[in-house]
Formats: sequence, structure tokens, C-alpha cells
Amino acid sequence: MLYVTETKNRSPELRLAIGALGGLRQDLFHKPFDYRPLPRLPLDNALVRKFPGRVREYGTWAPHAVVVGFALLTMMVAAATGTSSFIQGTTLLVVGLIAAVPIVMTLFRPVLAWWLSIVATLLSSSLVSGADSSGPWTESAFLGHLVVMVVVAVRTRPRTAGWMWILTGLLGFLLSADTYGGAENVSGMMLVSAFALLVVTALQIRLKAKQEVTAQQSVTAVERDKRTLLEERTTIARELHDVVAHHMSVVAIQAEAAPYRVENPPPELEKAFATIRENAVAALTELRRVLGVVRADDYAAPDAPQPTLAELDGLVENVREAGLTVEKTVTGAVRELPQGVELSAYRIIQEALSNALRHAPGASAKVEVAYVLGGLGLRIVNTQARGLVKPSPGAGHGITGMRERVTMLNGEMTAEPTQEGGYEVAAFVPVAPAAPAEQEPVA
Repeated sequence: MLYVTETKNRSPELRLAIGALGGLRQDLFHKPFDYRPLPRLPLDNALVRKFPGRVREYGTWAPHAVVVGFALLTMMVAAATGTSSFIQGTTLLVVGLIAAVPIVMTLFRPVLAWWLSIVATLLSSSLVSGADSSGPWTESAFLGHLVVMVVVAVRTRPRTAGWMWILTGLLGFLLSADTYGGAENVSGMMLVSAFALLVVTALQIRLKAKQEVTAQQSVTAVERDKRTLLEERTTIARELHDVVAHHMSVVAIQAEAAPYRVENPPPELEKAFATIRENAVAALTELRRVLGVVRADDYAAPDAPQPTLAELDGLVENVREAGLTVEKTVTGAVRELPQGVELSAYRIIQEALSNALRHAPGASAKVEVAYVLGGLGLRIVNTQARGLVKPSPGAGHGITGMRERVTMLNGEMTAEPTQEGGYEVAAFVPVAPAAPAEQEPVA
């Protein structure tokens, strides 16, 4: 508690300084010997895909090859800057080798490579102090330290790049304090490294922002799909609620009226019908209590009965008036199906034709309804869009709603483009055969 109070009582400047030192410790002093190998590029990387097939596997090592190439370039620069003096030339070669080692080390231990580069700067400065008075960095040491900073900045985070730049400036200032021309050498290092680190930092921030946007878009897409699924299920539940509630109401009314249709009904029959009516009313009440929660506050129950396949001709005619040429085919023995199946089949055909109107203007469509022994088959296929009218983008929820309806009825559905450029929706809904009606005994 005392520590928290002291922290709160500190000035904002002091808290900022403490936080900055904590960041320095976390970035450059915390576990510098950790083994962190540079990962290979994935095979689906844009750069790797440009390599030929047989070389593509080796292309995943491209970052490692670039780093090793800079290490070799550092040694070549040291060899190119040699002089006629054997001692001075050998010294510069040793300085180049010392500068190349931290570059290679960045492939495995980036933080340790930074500290090795600092040590290499100190060694190179002491080795060339008598032979070269241009500053703390020779050409090869300059290139080596710059490459190390860039690679470490790429492998860590922007804050680390800032700390490396500041410490490099302090080191250069201390080493060039008593060296003629050293200020120019240090200012060159600070200017070039600042530009390189700013470019790396900008690219890192852009990449991170892009990754966050991609992740957010993925989360948004998943949430949107879930919301769409819930909305479709809610719509289906509302419609089924209306269908089941209608039938239960009819059962209750018929059970109440049945005793009056029989002359002098026995008490047992009256009691049985009363029990049926009570159970129907209780079931209706429970149904409304459980399923009524899916209704929104602004949802109003439809005044007219829910549509069935008997009204399919009216739907087809409306679609034709909207500009879609539709051909309807019905095969098999037409029979009355459960109202939930009839409603779902009607909605599936309605949605498929609506999609054809939106996405394939000027096309024609076929609607096939097959009454088979085990259920009901549906097939709606449209041709490719024709004419100058552009397709109208939709919300993309239609296919989801159709699949939900078929799934709730234990059916199967496919929705895919055709080879001719159109689109086909096919579904099969199983329907149990109706029980044979018992014939009334002839008096």
C-alpha cells in the first residue's frame, strides 16, 4: 500500500522517466541470451511464390541469405579499404571480421547481437585509434553496426529501435570526444541510422495495423455470420410458432364442439373431449410461453395464414411480372404435406427466385418440385445473367436461411454455380408417410 501511495505521489515527469527506463530494461537487458532463431518464410509468401518450383523450398531462407550477404559485404568493404601498409590493412580486415560477427548473430540472438555490435565498436575504435582518426567507426564497422540495428529493429519492436539509436549516439559522442573529425563520423551514423530505423518502424506499424484490421475483419465476419444465423432461426421459429399455434387452436375448438355434434353423448365421451381440450389449451399456453420469447417487440403476427406450395403459382406469376422468366415443373403425386414442410419449401423457392432476380438479371429460371415416396425434392436453377442491367448486391443471408430451414427439417441441400455460369439450389426434405385413416364402421 505504501509503494502504491508513493507511486501516485510522484510527478508525471518522474513516472515517465521510470517507465522509459523500464522499457529500456525490458527491450535490451531482459534475457539477452535467449535463443530466438529467425523463422523461415512460409511457402505461400508473395516473395517465395515468385521462385521456380524446385527452388521455392530454398526461397524460404531468403531473409537468412540477405543477412549473411550483408556480413560478407562488410568484410569486403574492410578488404577494399585496406592500404599499402600491411599492419594497417590487417587491422582493417580484423575490424571487418569483428563487425561481421554480430550481423550473423542477429539470426539467432538479436539482443545479444546488439551488445556484441557495441563491443565490436569499442574494439574497432581502439584498434584504429592510431591508424585512422576519422571517428569511432571505420567504413566496415559503420556498415556492420547499421545492419545490426536494422535487423534487430525488424525482429523486435519500434521502441527497441529508439533505444538502440539513443545508445548509439551516446557511445559515438563518448568515443569521438577527443578525436579530430569524430563529430562528422558520429553525425553521419546518427543521420543514416535514424532514416533506416524510421523506415523500419513505419513498415512495422503499417504491418501491425494491417494484421489488426485483418483480425478485426475476421472477428466481424464470424460475428456477422452468427448474427445472421440467429436472425434466420428466429424468423423460422416465429413462423413455426404461428403454424403450431394455429393447429393447437383448431384442436381445442374441435374438441369443445365435438360433444354437441353427437346426440346424447355418453359422459365418458364428454369427459374425454374435455380432457383433450384442456390438454390442447395447456399445450398452447406452454407453447406461447416458450416460443413467444423469439418475437421482437415490433413483430406482429401475420393476419393471413402462412403460405404453402398450393400458392406457388401466385409466387411464380409475381416473379414473372418482375422480369424473370420462370418455368415450373411438378412431378409425382401431389399431396398435402405437414405445414412446416410446406412453409419451408415455399420460402426456399421464394428466396432462390429472389436471388436469381438480384444476381442474374435477364436470366431464366426453372423450378422443379418432386413429390416422392420419402419426402419432397426441390430444384431451382437459373441461367447466366444477360442484358445491360447490373446485378444487385445482396446481404448474403439467403443461402444461410435456406440451409437453416432444411437442417431443421433433417434434410439436405446444395447450392453451387453451374457449369453454364448460372446457379443451382437443390434440397430434399424427408417426410414420413401419413398413417392410413381409419374407416368409420357402417351402422
